[in-house]
Amino acid sequence: MRAISVNRDIALFFIFIIAMFLGSPVPQVVNVSELEYKLRQQKDPLQRLISLDKLAGHYTYTNIRRAQELLGELCGILGEYPNPDFKLNYHWYAATIDNQLYNFTAAEEHFLKAIEILEERGTIKQQAEAYIDYAGICMNQEKMEKATRYLEKSGKLLKSFPDDRLLARITCREGFMNLHYGNYSRAIELLLAADKSITMQGPPLELKDYYFLTLIHSGLGKVYERNDDREKSVRSYLKVVNMCETMGMRTRLSWHYLNVGIGYIALNDQEKAEEYFRKAIDITDDISEYARASAFANLGYCYYEKGRYQEALELFDRAEHLYKHKSEEDYYNFSIIEAWRGRLYQEQEEQERALSHFSRALEYARLIQDYKQLAGVCKDFANYYANLEDFENAYRYQCLHDQYLDKNSEQVDKRKQLELEVKYEAEKKKQETELLRLQATRLQLKALRAQMNPHFMYNALNSIQNYITSNEITSAAKYLAKFAQLMRQSLEYSDLEIISLEKEIEFLEDYLFINEKLRFEDRLKYEIIIDEEIEEDILGVPTMIIQPYVENAIEHGLRTKRDGLIRVLFFLYDEDTILCVVEDNGIGREKARQLRMQDPQYHNHRSRGTNITEKRLEILHNSKDKESFVHTIDLTDEETGEARGTRVEIMIPIMEIQIK
Repeated sequence: MRAISVNRDIALFFIFIIAMFLGSPVPQVVNVSELEYKLRQQKDPLQRLISLDKLAGHYTYTNIRRAQELLGELCGILGEYPNPDFKLNYHWYAATIDNQLYNFTAAEEHFLKAIEILEERGTIKQQAEAYIDYAGICMNQEKMEKATRYLEKSGKLLKSFPDDRLLARITCREGFMNLHYGNYSRAIELLLAADKSITMQGPPLELKDYYFLTLIHSGLGKVYERNDDREKSVRSYLKVVNMCETMGMRTRLSWHYLNVGIGYIALNDQEKAEEYFRKAIDITDDISEYARASAFANLGYCYYEKGRYQEALELFDRAEHLYKHKSEEDYYNFSIIEAWRGRLYQEQEEQERALSHFSRALEYARLIQDYKQLAGVCKDFANYYANLEDFENAYRYQCLHDQYLDKNSEQVDKRKQLELEVKYEAEKKKQETELLRLQATRLQLKALRAQMNPHFMYNALNSIQNYITSNEITSAAKYLAKFAQLMRQSLEYSDLEIISLEKEIEFLEDYLFINEKLRFEDRLKYEIIIDEEIEEDILGVPTMIIQPYVENAIEHGLRTKRDGLIRVLFFLYDEDTILCVVEDNGIGREKARQLRMQDPQYHNHRSRGTNITEKRLEILHNSKDKESFVHTIDLTDEETGEARGTRVEIMIPIMEIQIK
């Protein structure tokens, strides 16, 4: 027997649906009765706003209708008394509800508004949670690449501000991504890891934690079901049911009851199956007509198996009515119901009616080219004609059954091949990333060897020696300490691939200070300007990526100037990139080139550091198009055309750093 669920892989689709409940930003297990009483007593709209917000956050998981009522009032109050924090929660709750009602477009609109507010005024952890939840909506819309991007964005934020609870939610989402692509072993591994991480948080758990636990065990149930381990599958689904009943999370409970019932059918436990199908039908808190339709159909099949034909037909009719109310093109479920009707009438020896229903079942199956269902209906036809001793037609349909089974096998093989290709591409991308990282590391070492021009080190030490011989002990000690700090930083950072932008800037300041005071004897001035949007303490950049360009400006542009000025500016180009500008008022590239041809000292100084750094940037940006991430601009006098210096624009990728 083939239990009815939903269109093709609807069971898996359902798992994604419940996976994407967004929940409130901080859904807690609350005393609902107390809050409802408090709300009834409150008259002041601002006081009601707080109670409405708390109750809506709870009912989002437990009572959608009540949540909608509360959000309606909440929205009205916000129209008169705007408050960005409550507005954020309103959009988050509304997105959650629309998502549960399968209104994915509306859910996305609400959630994008919530993210806009969060990115302006929310904390890093709030943003990370928002990205995890929005990835769920993307998965519902089968925008898997977009979902992956948002999970990666969340992961980047959590590397700077670790949160085990949110990391577990990312792991859960990744488990469902692998379930979607058929990588069941990896899906089990990730879902079990997420389960362990959440349960280790210890009490009290948030309501949203319990939701994720129901999601995890639903996913495990689906994986076990796909692997034909029906007993484990039922146990997982029962865990979900028990948790939902205990916590009052009833908005998707009919789906969970349905999963348990289908599992018991596979285990040939008709009584238990009927019990859970009835529960799926009787529950009033769940508004899902699709789940109820599937429960009617499956319960009807159980009655058919028991010979309770009239009751079975009534249940089939109710199921079909609900399916058609949702969609007139749900041909898969229509086909199954028609096939079951055909078998029922055949049992009652109403051959013409049986043939009519089998024919409709075949027609529906052909509309969707479902070869497995086509094979099943052809088998019904073969049995039908064999009972009539029409062996010619029985043989013909048996042959069609075999042909459709072969086509189904081909279809399954193609799907598996596609899944393997996806896995291969993912592994290939992972290996390419690791290879690029190793190449970048090697170039980093080369760049570090090319840094700290010997002229700079010699002049700095020579100046310190002059202070000592001139008995200027205070100045000598001051500059020697600064020089030692710079050398220590250089050695320390040589073991790191990534440092914070704050440390990179500190290194530049020390380097420029020593140049200003020791090498140029105050003939060099410098400025370092950081855009207000940049949080330099939490943004990571490749180690000592800017110093080669600063050194190049000094060596080629300012070395002969008596009033040298170098400016280093940092701007947030986009969420993944920092634009660094190194600008000098030097002699310009053309005159520097002429001096290199005439002066052996200039000729011998090669810009190895900048060349290697450009290769590093190319790899770190993961660019395959040989795109340039460094642009050099000659600055000239607008009237005379005379060289006025050089401007170098460097596109630096923002890297992940671990905040300790």
